Amino acid sequence: MKFRIAAFADEAASDLSGQIAAMKENGVGLLEIRGVDNENIADITKQKAKEIRRRLDDEGLGVWSIGSPFGKIDIGDDFRSHLDSFKRCLETASILRCRHFRLFSFYGTTCIEPVLERLSCFIEAAKGSGIILCHENEKGIYGDKADKCLEIHKALPQLKAIFDPANFIQCGQETRAAWEMLSPYVEYMHIKDALADGSVVPAGKGAGELGYLLGEYKGDVLTVEPHLSVFKGLEELEAGQRSQIGKYAYPDSQSAFSAAVAALRDLIGG
Repeated sequence: MKFRIAAFADEAASDLSGQIAAMKENGVGLLEIRGVDNENIADITKQKAKEIRRRLDDEGLGVWSIGSPFGKIDIGDDFRSHLDSFKRCLETASILRCRHFRLFSFYGTTCIEPVLERLSCFIEAAKGSGIILCHENEKGIYGDKADKCLEIHKALPQLKAIFDPANFIQCGQETRAAWEMLSPYVEYMHIKDALADGSVVPAGKGAGELGYLLGEYKGDVLTVEPHLSVFKGLEELEAGQRSQIGKYAYPDSQSAFSAAVAALRDLIGG
C-alpha cells in the first residue's frame, strides 16, 4: 500500500515557518498540529488558525489531525473549563479543514465510569462536526494498556484509536498483543519505536515490531512522532565520547526529525 506521511513538525521547529521548511525538505505533506509559534494548538485564536491555513495552502500542505492535549488532565480537575476549551478547539479544527482530533483518557483513576462520562461529553460536543475523535494510548492515563483501551472503544465505538507502539512498550505492553485487541478500532498510527527499556529510537530499531504492524495496518496515513534524543554539541564530540551518549542522538531537532522520517521511509520502501 502507498502510505501518506504526516508528522508532528513542532519537533523540528517551534515556529510555523520552520515546520513548513522541515516538512518540505523531507517530503511530508500532512501536519499533525500540536504546537505552533510557541503556542499549543488548544490556545490559538480563530484569526491565528486562519493565518495558519492560508500559509499551509500557499505551500500545498494539509492538516491531518489536531494533536490536542484534551483528556490529559487529572480526573479530578475542572472538566467544565476543559470541555469549553475543547469546543473552541473543534472550531480550530474546522478552520484548518482537519477531520481528525487526538485526545486522551485522563490521569488519576482506575475506574472507567468517570472516564466514559467525560469522553462522552467530548463525543457529544463533536457530533455533527464531521470530525473523528481518536484516543491515543499514553503512559499514565486510564487507557494506557490495550485491555483498558479496548474497554473504552467497546463502550464508545464512535471514538477511534490511534495506535502508538512506543507508548505501549513504555507501559510494558507487547505490541502484537495490543494490535490483535485494538486493530478493529484503529484509525491511524503514530510512528514511534522504543527499546525494552523505554528509550525512543528510530522506527524499526526497537521492540515495537513496526514491520509487522505496518503489514497489518489498513489505513493510509502514518504520523511520524520523532521523540528522538537531541544532544546539543554532538558534532563537536570525539567518536569515543559520542558512543557514551547512545547510538541514536542528533545534533539538533531538524536532524532528529529528518532521521525519524527517513527511518519510516526505509520501512515502507519510499
